[in-house]
Amino acid sequence: MTNTALHIDHIARVEGHGNVRVVVADGAVDTVEIQVVEPARFFESMVRGRDYSEVTYISSRICGICSASHVVTDLKAIERAFDVQPSARTQAIRELLVYGSYLQNHATHLFVLATPDFVGTPDIFPLAASDPALLNSALEVKALGNELCTRIGGRSVHPITAVVGGFTHEVAPEEYLELAGKMEGMLPFMEKAVDLFNSFPITDISTDGDMLAMVQDGYYPIITADTARFLQADLTFEAGDIGDNIEEYAVDRSAALFARARATGRPYMATALSRINASWKHLSSNAKVAAAKAGLRPPELNPLKNNVAQAVELVDALERCAGICRRLAADGYAGTSEPVPFSVKAGRGVGFTEAPRGALFHDLTIDEAGKVVHASILTPTAQNLANIEADVRKLAEKLVGEGIAEAALKLEVEKLIRAYDPCFSCSVH
Repeated sequence: MTNTALHIDHIARVEGHGNVRVVVADGAVDTVEIQVVEPARFFESMVRGRDYSEVTYISSRICGICSASHVVTDLKAIERAFDVQPSARTQAIRELLVYGSYLQNHATHLFVLATPDFVGTPDIFPLAASDPALLNSALEVKALGNELCTRIGGRSVHPITAVVGGFTHEVAPEEYLELAGKMEGMLPFMEKAVDLFNSFPITDISTDGDMLAMVQDGYYPIITADTARFLQADLTFEAGDIGDNIEEYAVDRSAALFARARATGRPYMATALSRINASWKHLSSNAKVAAAKAGLRPPELNPLKNNVAQAVELVDALERCAGICRRLAADGYAGTSEPVPFSVKAGRGVGFTEAPRGALFHDLTIDEAGKVVHASILTPTAQNLANIEADVRKLAEKLVGEGIAEAALKLEVEKLIRAYDPCFSCSVH
């Protein structure tokens, strides 16, 4: 391939609308651009002037998959501003709520959106005919995520039971035990699925960007910490200091802001692969075995391995949530899930969680009347865009140097972008 201008005007099988442009001139990659063409959605403006009690219901509409993460992230921000400390039981139930969205998101991404890249089909429907058992089991994982969110959050998307300091409703012990049994029953399928995704051939590349993930001593955290770490730079910071550590910047080809680490100027990944690199040793026992069997150990820098990382996280989520459910049924967490008393006051709080796609931050400033005066949201895809662009360049340079045909290059570029599991709609929140 000597000269070509590769335009993918709609990246298929992702959420939202994004384009990619790759220009090859005189046998070398000249231009690589990720173009987010979604219109701005102004959720940060929508919550300004609103009462704190309305914020979670508004911001959860940013995403139909990660809505639980937006709710919990907002709650953490509000609780920081009001000095509210929820009980250990509330924290455990919030983990279940967010993990429900992991089951929803990862199962959809892996089996419906990513798998066609590796089995030579344009979509999932041929697989439904050739391997209905695989697809049915995958949909059962997704359905279990829906059920978990519905039972814990009141409905499968945009949860309504999680409030400042607790929950308005909690299921009975026998329901927790029923959920635990269902999750344990799905483990054998997901352990085999890790092997499946590891068997798919991928291009051998390594990202030059950093990786960002939540970290916590002795635990695989998704909501229980406020500490983030850039893994390659070995730089750790608290969520409240996000502005000193992450820089957002505009590019003329994108409606979404890009992001980079302030200290190094490097782009970075905020993904399932980032989490596994940060907390591999804290995976559940079955997930750790599945990851080791697949050769997924830190440091793993191939962004295409994010698919395998998500499959490992599904094993971890099923095993971990079953344990949380059994402990909740046995009344094994301190406190109740009833909202704790608190006083409204002026303050700032930054909520930080690991959404299915990666690190999520909500920065809220609230006045003495409980009204939001400032809101800033940093979603995983917005953080990943600069690194996706850099990785596409690296992939294209490798494949063009090997003489790849244009049609094959197009597929490999799309495959890499999809491996990040981007949500372009969320990036323009």
